[in-house]
Amino acid sequence: MSLANGEGKISTRAMLRIQRYSNGGVVFSLSGRIEVDDVVELQRLLSLEAAGRDIAFDLQDITLVDRDALKYLARCETESVRLENCPAYIRNWIAMERGPSSQQDR
Repeated sequence: MSLANGEGKISTRAMLRIQRYSNGGVVFSLSGRIEVDDVVELQRLLSLEAAGRDIAFDLQDITLVDRDALKYLARCETESVRLENCPAYIRNWIAMERGPSSQQDR
């Protein structure tokens, strides 16, 4: 998404694309960058799903995540949202954020 600021300059904010698929469970296919601003939209989408529904985020096409978004993904995973096709760098970062004690709990 490109936006013109008051000085006529163009600033660019990377977009997160979200596609929802349903086949018994729900998969949100995410592509692009996940930033802190996107977390609110992901929370909203999850809140619209029926309680107890099998939900997953497909992260195959994610190019970048900021730290706040990563913490959100880690929290979702502990709340039974599956992270499918999770890039290795995201999986490793989640493991580092959780620390060694939480890895022993898994």
